[in-house]
Amino acid sequence: MKPNILFFDIDGTILSHRTFTISDSTRNAIRLARENGHIALINTGRTSAEMSDDILEVGFDGCIYGCGTRIVYQDKELLHVTLPSSMIAELIHDLRKYKIEAIFEGTNAIYYEKEYTNQVAREIKYDHMHRNNFRVESWDTPDISVDKFCIWPSSKEGLDVFIDKYRDRLDFIDRGEGFYEVVPKGYSKATGIEFLIKHLGIPHENTYALGDSSNDLPMLEYVKHSIAMGNASDIVLNMASFITKDIDEDGIEYALKHFHII
Repeated sequence: MKPNILFFDIDGTILSHRTFTISDSTRNAIRLARENGHIALINTGRTSAEMSDDILEVGFDGCIYGCGTRIVYQDKELLHVTLPSSMIAELIHDLRKYKIEAIFEGTNAIYYEKEYTNQVAREIKYDHMHRNNFRVESWDTPDISVDKFCIWPSSKEGLDVFIDKYRDRLDFIDRGEGFYEVVPKGYSKATGIEFLIKHLGIPHENTYALGDSSNDLPMLEYVKHSIAMGNASDIVLNMASFITKDIDEDGIEYALKHFHII
C-alpha cells in the first residue's frame, strides 16, 4: 500500500492569521500523521527565505516553495526554477515605469525597493526585517536571484500594460484587494504536487491538500481530496470537497481525523 501524501499551506492553514502561531493540536496532528506512515509536506507561496524556524520545526518530509518553483524532499532539492537575470532587470525597469510596487522573493533573500506607499507592502517589509529577521536585500543587490514576486499596482491601466507584456512568460495570481502573486509561466502549487507524486510513485487517489486562499486553488483542484479551512475565502469554500473547522478551532486535527489519517 502506498502512503497518503498531505500538502499543507502555511498562512491561514497551519499558521494562524490571528495569533501568528501554530497550535499544539496542529503540531500533534501532523506528527501523528507521519507516525502513521503518511507523508506531510508544506506547499506554500513563500520561498525558503521566508521560512521561520517555528514552521520548519513542526516536522515535515519536505516542502514545495514559491508556488511550485522549488521542491525539496527529505533535504534534497529536486527542482528549482528562477527568473533569468536579464528578465529581472527588465522587470525592475517596467515596475518603476508603471508605478507597480513589488517584493522579489528568492531562495536566499527577499529583495525590496527603498520605499513603499502600499500599506500591506510596508507592513510585510517591516515584519520581515524586524519581527522575523529574514535576510532582506535591495533591488540593486548584485547577483539578485528571484523565484517569484508579489505586486501592488497603483493603477489598473499600468497593471494591464504590465500583464500584457509578460503574459507569455509569467502567471499572475489575483489574491484580491489589489495584490497579485507572480510566478514563472506554468508553475503553481499544483505542478509541484504533480512533479513530486510522479517522483515518489504515489497514486493521485492518495493526495490531500489543505488550504484557505486563492493561491491554493490550483493544488486544491488538482488533488483527490481538497480540504478548505473553515476560515477560507468564499472561492475556496465553494470548490473544496470537504470543509473543516476554523484554523483556531483545531481545523487541521478535525480534518485529519475525518479522513482517518490520525
